[in-house]
Amino acid sequence: MEYQKTEELKTEKLELNMGPQHPSMHGVLNLMLEVDGEIVNRVTPNIGYLHRCNEKIGENVTYTQFIPYTDRFDYLASMNNGLGFCLAVERLGGIAVPERAEYIRVIMAELNRIASHLIALGTHGLDIGSWTPVLYCFREREIILDLFEAACGARLTYSYMALGGVTKDLPEGFVQKALDFLDYFEPKLKEYNELLSYNKIFIDRTAKLGVMSVKDAIGYGVTGPNLRAAGFNWDLRKDEPYSVYNRLDFKVALGDARFGVLGDAWNRYFVRIMEMEESVKIVRQALKQLPQGEYRTKVSRALRLPAGEIYSATENPKGELGFYIISAGETRPARLKIRGPSFNNLSILPEITKGIFIADLISIVGSIDLVLGEVDR
Repeated sequence: MEYQKTEELKTEKLELNMGPQHPSMHGVLNLMLEVDGEIVNRVTPNIGYLHRCNEKIGENVTYTQFIPYTDRFDYLASMNNGLGFCLAVERLGGIAVPERAEYIRVIMAELNRIASHLIALGTHGLDIGSWTPVLYCFREREIILDLFEAACGARLTYSYMALGGVTKDLPEGFVQKALDFLDYFEPKLKEYNELLSYNKIFIDRTAKLGVMSVKDAIGYGVTGPNLRAAGFNWDLRKDEPYSVYNRLDFKVALGDARFGVLGDAWNRYFVRIMEMEESVKIVRQALKQLPQGEYRTKVSRALRLPAGEIYSATENPKGELGFYIISAGETRPARLKIRGPSFNNLSILPEITKGIFIADLISIVGSIDLVLGEVDR
């Protein structure tokens, strides 16, 4: 039997909107896709739906008044945001912070790192069809929020960090409750590994997907877990230590090539698992070393910083959060620039999504761990 040669199958490139919608895209993000059938040829992020002029607001309020605005960048890591801004102002102004306050800051920052990573893990699993992990992660996160509420009365936007320390001392019983949480939480990490980390379906949906090389990551300014997942050892808590991190023993979590490649979506996920383990160690040490004393240095609400400029960066859950302040000697900055890690982390998305399936794009976005409030500062 003879077969007649037919024409090759022809496909048509289409432009599709993915978003803007909140649940799947970790904020109000629009992705413009050029697709050929199920294959993605190009991804163009379209941002700006949450733009709130935070930097310009910061130039029109006092340094103290701006602290609540920092809670609204990465609203899943408000403690870390406030710490970063306060450190920048304190460094430029030469403001000393009591030792007890430094330890409290680290305790809160690391608990918030765990809470932020729990959201990243849970929503990543949810993005690709796994409902149970997000329930587990929110269960643990609620206990952390109970601790934050006891300390400052809030559960999301805390305004707990203050110039010169923290707004209030730790309440009675806080230390023991925090230790109880750590004892409860540590074994739960094994459950996450059973649910997701070593789940064959999850591995198939994340391993060797959205691979990010160290060269590309550095070129795009990617920082935090996404950079370390590519195997690059860089953590500001170790490499440019601030507060009392240099007194605490912990390891920098790095990606590995157990599935044949570094910098893929699975490594970005698993680095956060390992970072939570290290945060548990940090909080335990800080609680044990917590000294008595003052929790805050008195700082004028109308603080005038000396004329000058500073760039100060901290290791936030999503990467390097930097504040560049230019002071003209007034009660507010002459210029304020915020370097949010999510903006740079998002920028590499077109590079690591070429030739993938549409369904895999959701997994890659989830592995980056974006919060659009930080992208659209």
